[in-house]
Amino acid sequence: MSAENGTSKRRPGRRPGSADTRGEILTAARRVFAEKGFDKATVRGIAREAKVDPALVHHYFDTKEGMFAAAMQLPITPDEVIPVLLDGPREELGERLVRLVLRVTAAPETREPMVALIRSAMTNDQAAGMFREFITNALLYQVAARLGVPQLQVEAGFAQMFGVIMGRYVLKLEPLASADHEELVELLGPTLQRYFTP
Repeated sequence: MSAENGTSKRRPGRRPGSADTRGEILTAARRVFAEKGFDKATVRGIAREAKVDPALVHHYFDTKEGMFAAAMQLPITPDEVIPVLLDGPREELGERLVRLVLRVTAAPETREPMVALIRSAMTNDQAAGMFREFITNALLYQVAARLGVPQLQVEAGFAQMFGVIMGRYVLKLEPLASADHEELVELLGPTLQRYFTP
């Protein structure tokens, strides 16, 4: 049947001829996040930049945090991190954080995007601001509020793990770079646990 009969309609929210709508949304998201930062970027604004309906953006990404993680190629989202940290005995939270970071950074395909973003944040103010907003609002604030501890303590704990990532994978300090996971859990877990105690 022909389009003249009105039977061949375009699907709502999708541009005709687009083979990679998700990829185009991510490209638009990178531009919007870079221009406005994480806090001021909106799903509506990203949809407008990608020239799609906001409903289509929600079809591919449940949350703005998830879209940011995908756009920046982060290996894990706050929706995955927060339950891992908070589900379980509170006295083992420090150990869980160390295990989580070591697990996520163990494989090159999950480690490299995270290290690349950290490197970018160290040399580019715009990248630093975007990453800071995301980490602070989407992760650290949420963890601090749910644990009932000052945000400074939670930030200090996460900062220590960023330092471990830098020492292990960027500077490649030995013996830290080749240390066994269990050895690091035993060494770092009790220190991190202190940060999560009210």
